[in-house]
Amino acid sequence: MNLRRRTRVVGEVYSASLNDIMFFLLLFFLITSTMATPNVLKLLLPNAKSSSQSVKHPLTISVTSDLQYAINNAPIDADQLEAAIKVNIAGQTDPTALLKVDKSVQVQNLVDLLDIGTRLKIKMVLATQTSKK
Repeated sequence: MNLRRRTRVVGEVYSASLNDIMFFLLLFFLITSTMATPNVLKLLLPNAKSSSQSVKHPLTISVTSDLQYAINNAPIDADQLEAAIKVNIAGQTDPTALLKVDKSVQVQNLVDLLDIGTRLKIKMVLATQTSKK
């Protein structure tokens, strides 16, 4: 006696509602990841602790296209640059340096200058030229 069914039962997974669930999960993770990420950029924002303004004379560091360095228009050798900057900022509470770099200078040379400023705890400002329209 053969008691088997003639048609087999095939298991199926209905995935029509899974699309909606995946969309809501994706939306949830996108929103929570933007809230959980801390501010990556550390910016030096101005403070208004006192009402008096101090007159600052920034140190001017110039670099020509042939890598000739000058501090306040006085030529200096590249290997003596850090020591000369240290001497010029001695006694200043919040030293600032204005960088005037030729546009043909490689970025690595600019990064080396910024590295010196970081070691000496100097705020560096890069002077740029406005574009001609």
